This record gives sequence, structure tokens and C-alpha cells, in this order.
Amino acid sequence: MKPLPTHEIETGTSPTASIIWMHGLGADGYDFAPIISELALPSNPAIRFIFPHAPVRPVTLNQGRPMRAWYDVSGFDREINEDRAGIEQSAAEIRNLVQLENNRGNPPSHVLLAGFSQGGAVALYTGLGYPEKLAGIMVLSSYLPLRANLHDNLNPANMATPIFMAHGYYDPVINIEFSRKSCDELKSAGLTVDWREYPMAHSVSKTEISDISAWIQLVLA
Repeated sequence: MKPLPTHEIETGTSPTASIIWMHGLGADGYDFAPIISELALPSNPAIRFIFPHAPVRPVTLNQGRPMRAWYDVSGFDREINEDRAGIEQSAAEIRNLVQLENNRGNPPSHVLLAGFSQGGAVALYTGLGYPEKLAGIMVLSSYLPLRANLHDNLNPANMATPIFMAHGYYDPVINIEFSRKSCDELKSAGLTVDWREYPMAHSVSKTEISDISAWIQLVLA
């Protein structure tokens, strides 16, 4: 499989951890790169941030016009017409990036999957099904896709993997109740979820960034 194109930033020499961070619908891998400086992470351990670019595809929500998307979507607040094939394909692409990091010296246990909105859904689905223990899964302003498939997708290797989920009270794109329900289902399946809520829309806030920084440092310690 040919790897997805990516934008990479290393916080120091010889990174011993990797964060693969997926962007939201219609954005690209450069979208979250500026957050690295805002996280104010310590220089040790050095981290390799990998921001992949999703493929360009027609999106139903966008009247079928092409844009960067991890899968086709008609809406974010209900589970109708989910693009299972697209989700599975993107999960395979991200698994390939994890393997490439393993080849570069960072095993899955040193790899954290992260994503915003649609990218968060892919991070969660990929992480839960990954066959080896990951460092963590970060899900921002997102939800659990293919919920009916949760138990079939869930791999025992990541039952204890820490999950960070954050959402805004005023999100007009993905209703917070939809995300809360996803969190509840994950907890019911026996997973550990650090759930956070913020007074924001479909975005990130300074307080959230501070919490993300603390969580990353805890997980990668």
C-alpha cells in the first residue's frame, strides 16, 4: 500500500514517540500543525508529529463536490448511510502509517492516534481495532463511527489504551449529545475514557489545548 502523503514535524532529534493526527472534513494535514507550539510540550521525549492528508473524494454533505475526506458523509448527528467501506479504507491507511513508524523505530506502544471531527472518528475506529497496544487515542469534537460494529472491531490489545474525548457545548456540526452517547458506549464496553466538555463550538480552545498537553505528557511518559 502506498502511504498517504503527510506533513511531519519533529520536536527534537531522534523522536521516541509519534503522534499521527488526522484533520477534519475539507481540511488537510497542515490544519493542526500550528497547535504543536501551543501545546508547549517538554523537549524530552522528542515527538514526531505526523499529519496525513486525506484523499480527495466526492462528499454527499457537500452536494457531491470533491474535497479531502476520510470517508463519505451525509451528516454527523445520526447513523444513517455510514460509509463503512470508506471508514475501513481510511483505517487501513492509518494502520499503514503506524507500521511505518514501527519501521522507523517507534513501536505501536509509542504511537498515539489523534484526530479532529471526521479525523477523530477515524482515529478512534482505527485505534480500537489495532492488533497491538497503542500509546493512546485522542478524539476531538467527534464520535464513534459504526457503533453497531464496536464489539466486532474492538481488539483486546487496546482494551486498556487510554482515550481522551473532548467536545464543545455549542458544537453546531456534531451535537455534543451524539458524542456523549459514543463515550457512554465505549465505557459500557469496558474502555477507559477521559471525557472533557468545553464552552466552545466545533473548534478547539485554549483550555482544551492545555488539557491535551497534560494528557499527552501523561500518556507518553
